[in-house]
Amino acid sequence: MKVDFTIREAQQSDAIELKELFQNTVLVINRHDYSQAEVEDWASCGGNLSAIEDRIKTHYFIVAVNQQSQIVGFSSITPQGYLHSMFVHKDFQSKGIATMLLEEIERYAIAAGIIRITSEVSLTARPFFEKKGYVVEEEQKRKANQLSLTNFRMARDLPSIG
Repeated sequence: MKVDFTIREAQQSDAIELKELFQNTVLVINRHDYSQAEVEDWASCGGNLSAIEDRIKTHYFIVAVNQQSQIVGFSSITPQGYLHSMFVHKDFQSKGIATMLLEEIERYAIAAGIIRITSEVSLTARPFFEKKGYVVEEEQKRKANQLSLTNFRMARDLPSIG
């Protein structure tokens, strides 16, 4: 596979582009599994730039960029091993970007001594995470902004290093 994307740590200057990528991905890609009202409600949760900026400061927050330096995906994990986010731009789906992001998140987690990654995963993302060895622990309803959406608490135990 030709590598057209690189991974780097997110910067504060990325916040607006991250907000737009999140909202557009939810509105377009997650529309396959959620109603219009649900995706609009969910997308409205990503409009807070200061929350994004805080996550860039407090999480291991990475972005995938293409050769034009456009952010095409992002992911973040807390120091406790909670995978907070994993989104790939609506125009760059099925190009291996989520796999690249997840591999880097897992590499970081193992190096940081995290033994288990947990996440709350959408209907849309569940098959991807299952292919990567994550197991559904519970189906749940989580409030986005006004509406409760179905998602799954999933987890994967990581191999420990020597």
